[in-house]
Amino acid sequence: MNLLGISCYFHDAAAALVRDGKVVAAAEEERFSRIKHDYGFPQRAIDFCLSHARIDAGELDYVVFFEKPFLKFERLLLSSMQTFPRSHAVFREAMVGWLGDKLWIKHLIQRRLNLPASKILFSEHHLSHAGSAFFCSPFDEAAVLTIDGVGEWATAAYGVGRNTSLRLLREIRYPHSLGLLYSAFTAFLGFEVNEGEYKVMGMAPFGQPRYLDKVQKLIHLANDGSFQLDLDYFCFHHSISRTFNQKFESLFGKPRDPEEPFFTETTGFPSYLGNQPSNANGLAERNQYYADVAASIQKVTEEVLLKMARRVHDETGLEKLCLAGGVALNSVANARIFQETPFQEIYIQPAAGDGGGALGAALYAYHAVLGKPRNFVMDHAYWGQEHSSREIAQFLSGNGIKASRLSRPQLVEQTVGLLEKGKVVGWVQGRFEWGPRALGNRSILADPRRANMKDIVNTKIKFREPFRPFAPSIPVENVSEYFEVKNPRSLYPCRFMLFVLDIRGERRPCIPAVTHVDGTGRLQAVHEDTNPLYHQLIRSFGQATGTPVLLNTSFNLKGEPICNTPQEAYQTFQRSDMDVLVLGDWMIEKP
Repeated sequence: MNLLGISCYFHDAAAALVRDGKVVAAAEEERFSRIKHDYGFPQRAIDFCLSHARIDAGELDYVVFFEKPFLKFERLLLSSMQTFPRSHAVFREAMVGWLGDKLWIKHLIQRRLNLPASKILFSEHHLSHAGSAFFCSPFDEAAVLTIDGVGEWATAAYGVGRNTSLRLLREIRYPHSLGLLYSAFTAFLGFEVNEGEYKVMGMAPFGQPRYLDKVQKLIHLANDGSFQLDLDYFCFHHSISRTFNQKFESLFGKPRDPEEPFFTETTGFPSYLGNQPSNANGLAERNQYYADVAASIQKVTEEVLLKMARRVHDETGLEKLCLAGGVALNSVANARIFQETPFQEIYIQPAAGDGGGALGAALYAYHAVLGKPRNFVMDHAYWGQEHSSREIAQFLSGNGIKASRLSRPQLVEQTVGLLEKGKVVGWVQGRFEWGPRALGNRSILADPRRANMKDIVNTKIKFREPFRPFAPSIPVENVSEYFEVKNPRSLYPCRFMLFVLDIRGERRPCIPAVTHVDGTGRLQAVHEDTNPLYHQLIRSFGQATGTPVLLNTSFNLKGEPICNTPQEAYQTFQRSDMDVLVLGDWMIEKP
């Protein structure tokens, strides 16, 4: 039985194909369209999924959309009417956008895939999130908590999954949203909403949560983990362009200018930003205020999530928890939930945001609606497109690109040698990753032992803010040598960079390029059975240097999606100062 899940029309449109309960292919549309966070109908992702499964659309048993468009339209309509006339632009936008394809998604799917209406099903947004976590998890029974900006009406929900059953029991409704609260601070701090939230999380360790009292004025948290926003500070519910208002600014001051370089006394002024301005001290002091605000909203978010998770545990009595929704990509908060609540195990799948809703919709329909048994655990993220050695060879020869073809042992040995010398390596292997993290198949790699490597990678490739951390990739058998964690094999979120954990004090000087300012790291535990080549590369680097750790960041330039094809990888390589590109078995070095 073939089920295709689809998500689109908000951000991170995606498609996922499930065959007999197992994931066959899953990808976000941006990897093919090259439009960051592409929200349009994911035709290219659908085509990839069908092609990889070697079927055509007529062989699909069902197509499942990840939410219910008429419920979402109802929320847009009613909420804009409640704040009219301030919301006239929201109302106009809803009419223009939703009276077209967005509202009539069933007919659009019928037309695009030439399918009868009887084959098209609809899930609910937070059920799709919940299904993406529980039905990918190794748990027969678990509590499920979903938190995001907003779906149809719900912004957070919890429930229970048992075998093939999944029920949501309670929810918090729009406009009261933890995700939208965090996004308001994302905008205030000068970052793009639905893109820069992880920058706020990265900025927070450079500040102190000095403004908890101010942030707490915005959100009223009850003992049962529910909350309400004080809407007097926000305008996301009646504006299409702003998330916070003048009252918010009266409380927190002038928003950070996104065009100004961000640095503090702690980060220092990075060389890749050019000449240090004459007013650097004043800028650093002002930026420190914004870092303190970031630390404050991050702390409040963590405390809200902890209270929610504890309440879910109290009400369900279960020891295992599945998390989903965009807020579940907050790796710092995730680790605190694991460490500071009674839950013994946590599962989060790598595309926890809206893209993952495509997968959750298909799995929910297969198990909860059709009653089919479970036989799948998502223990890796490599569900995207792969390009064969022959395709790579044809691309290289067709473009006159000089490259060396190496055996796997030679490839590993030479790559290790280059990394030891301080070279920055683009690493493209196998199928690209599902979700926003590069996990060793579309990665940029470097030596984490070099304190200056963080700035070198930023200078050569990323040109991004100096507070943004890089991740350490470590073989799972070595994780406990470097991180304060027990039984890393059981920590599924660590496979997907979804926990930020304490690095052992004595190890921090050994891997300075991947150690955050607060002594933590966003860990990727690499398992030999799911990525043997990457595992071998890190182990070999460890044998050569005594440090089985690599600096890993995504293979893309600032503002672009992670690369997919050999051509995209090569163009990124050429437009940056990366030293080496490894494409499958082929190695390309710059002179």
